[in-house]
Amino acid sequence: MKQLQKLYPHALVLLGFVFISLIYFYPVLQGKQILQSDISQYTGMAKEQNDFRASEHQEPYWTNSAFGGMPTYQLGAKYPHDYIGMIDDAIRFLPRPADYLFLYFLGFYGLLLVLKVDPLKAFFGALAFGFSTYLIIILGVGHNAKAHAIGYMPLVIAGFIMVFQRKYIWGGLLTMFAVALEINANHFQMTYYLLIFLLLLSGYFMYQAVKEKQYKSLLTSFGVLAIAGIFAIGANATNLLATAEYANFSTRGKSELTFNADGTKNVSNSALSRDYITEYSYGIAESFNLIAPRLFGGSNSEALGKDSNMYSFMMGQGVPEAQANDFVSGMPTYWGDQPIVAAPAYIGIVVFFLGILALFTDKRKIKYVFLSGAIFALVLSWGKNFPILTNFFIDSVPMFNKFRAVSSIQVILELCFPVLAIMGLQSFFKLEKVSQFKALWQSAAVGFGIIIGLFLLKGSFSFAGTNDSYFRESYGPGFVDALKADRMTLYSADLLRSGFFMLLVAGVFWLFIKNKLAQNTTIILVGLLIIFDLFFVDKKYVSGKDFVSKREVEVPFQETPADAQILQDTTHYRVFEVSGNLSSARASYFHKSIGGYSAVKPRRMQQLFDYQIAKNNIGILNMLNVKYIIQTDSTGNSFPVQNPNANGNAWFVEDLKLVNKPDDVMKALGHLDTKKVAVFNVHHFGSKLESVRLHENWDTNGTIKLDIYKPNYLKYTSENSGKGLAVFSEIYYEKGWNAYIDGKKTDHFLVDYVLRAMEVPAGKHVIEFKFEPQVIKTGSTITLISSIGMLFLLIGGVYFEQRKKKQE
Repeated sequence: MKQLQKLYPHALVLLGFVFISLIYFYPVLQGKQILQSDISQYTGMAKEQNDFRASEHQEPYWTNSAFGGMPTYQLGAKYPHDYIGMIDDAIRFLPRPADYLFLYFLGFYGLLLVLKVDPLKAFFGALAFGFSTYLIIILGVGHNAKAHAIGYMPLVIAGFIMVFQRKYIWGGLLTMFAVALEINANHFQMTYYLLIFLLLLSGYFMYQAVKEKQYKSLLTSFGVLAIAGIFAIGANATNLLATAEYANFSTRGKSELTFNADGTKNVSNSALSRDYITEYSYGIAESFNLIAPRLFGGSNSEALGKDSNMYSFMMGQGVPEAQANDFVSGMPTYWGDQPIVAAPAYIGIVVFFLGILALFTDKRKIKYVFLSGAIFALVLSWGKNFPILTNFFIDSVPMFNKFRAVSSIQVILELCFPVLAIMGLQSFFKLEKVSQFKALWQSAAVGFGIIIGLFLLKGSFSFAGTNDSYFRESYGPGFVDALKADRMTLYSADLLRSGFFMLLVAGVFWLFIKNKLAQNTTIILVGLLIIFDLFFVDKKYVSGKDFVSKREVEVPFQETPADAQILQDTTHYRVFEVSGNLSSARASYFHKSIGGYSAVKPRRMQQLFDYQIAKNNIGILNMLNVKYIIQTDSTGNSFPVQNPNANGNAWFVEDLKLVNKPDDVMKALGHLDTKKVAVFNVHHFGSKLESVRLHENWDTNGTIKLDIYKPNYLKYTSENSGKGLAVFSEIYYEKGWNAYIDGKKTDHFLVDYVLRAMEVPAGKHVIEFKFEPQVIKTGSTITLISSIGMLFLLIGGVYFEQRKKKQE
């Protein structure tokens, strides 16, 4: 009975999380789904994979619908023995995106319980974290993997803290499963940022242990964490190994080319260029958006009303009222340093105020870890605006240069400040009345001091955005003047708004100090202020209007007449949609496209586009078997153009041009007749293919016909009177594709920078390509063993804890 009484408040909290998640995203109760731009692109990329899975009941692990061909490891591939994924599915049982919001709440609630916060305060703390504006916005645009990984971050931290608090069994088990779930979320950038914070946290506990001479417990803690980490990594071995293998093939791997597409020397030794990594750098002054949402204009599409300067300007120009209303419903008011912002990264002024309060009230030194994590994340998010630290991390810190959008590290700040806030809320009630009043006025002095300071600094800002010169040329100086005036209005309005909320929360605390409010009433009122503050900001950017019917999400692209015309051709070919370049997956939904949408697109395909296709080298489209090019006319309608010169599925060449490095391959492609000649880097395979490289008498009159096509299996019939060198218009991927002639495994090799080639004996033969990635087999074995080990550790841990409890 006592156990039930202990669980009762937690059960109520969990039901509250379910209810709030469903109410916030209430259209899911009507069967609707949120329209997420990134997920629409993913759906296009993964169409062939998903269709194959549905029809063949197995994984292809390869698709030809995106970038000419690539593994599906980052496209939602399902791996054998993914038991951690099953646990994750059970936790995220609500319809999307309510499931991710529930996960935010659940994970953060667990962290606060470990920090000895009672259920009521922990409940509001979890809401403060989950409703942080950035965490809601990423659900709106479709950064699901990012949201997924963020949701498990608090539980990983909770497990670490428990282990260092010498709760080795429960802490170790929580860490093991939380880390396994975190890795399973498959957003390594977020996991990497979490690791940075865990290093700070570990440093704090190491300092404490050394100070108290608790060396044995410190070593035990690290031992427990190591075991937990090994099993958590092992349980995700397939995904980790496959991702690591693919990384070098993707744009996250280092380029082999020593010159840029414009001919200049490539001096970067980074996997990604410095400019690309720091493109989304948070402005230093823009950091105050964290406490006043539209201080820097809010977003690139901010809704203004009839009382705006822009509306008055429009009416003054004689624009009809209805048109003016539509125009001001999405204005580019953002004037910060980043190129595109969907919404400000607002943590909440009430959360900020309570975080400041924690610095004056909470006696636990761990608060400085969370404060340091928040400050460190903020400074790193400045990117190119704080080059000393950023350049050091790019050049010297392992893996940091693998990730772009440095502003994303603010997720650590968005986790740390709600923790500080609830620590402040909790510790406030433990003080004497005199100390409470002192802490309250000190916190108010800091908070209002910042607000007043920002008011005084208003005149020092230009309120000019990076695109204002374009607006001036397009719409005239009056347009830009009205835009700046609205930016100034938003600046002042949101400072007043933040000041008002701080005044309310300070007033609630003051009433408590004066014995006008009971403690629980005070907690509830402060909690409601946290929710109202964040809720109304969130709803401006993600709301019911973003939901559509289930079919619109599942079928995000509509077939055009151009698509229908192309699809009448049932042979195997590729399509290039000019308007999409290599940044749209629309064509991938209907065709085998050389384009797509991915942050980890194949590096060599991107380079082919930058160095050749973008310079109108049609020969590259020919060798990629691009039979149709989708173009757009002056009215915006698409139409297909058939390319009669496409090389086809495979062909015999008469010569092999030998070069010494990748630079020479790329340069040769600029003027190569790929139907007759293939270019080969002699250093790519060493001496393994010596006979192929020296052969000069290939038969070019033979034929090769594609008989069977599947994304992971290709079957050809060849017939030639003499030995020939065949080139296949399929992307070369060494670690997975195996070639067979008449059932016997045969060497094939890389030519023309991206394609496959092989020597074919004289006569009639069956040639097969099978995608048989060894990494899946190896990873699956490790995953199975690790999962079994985790199960035994769980059973053993529960057994020893129960036995210890009985002995007590």
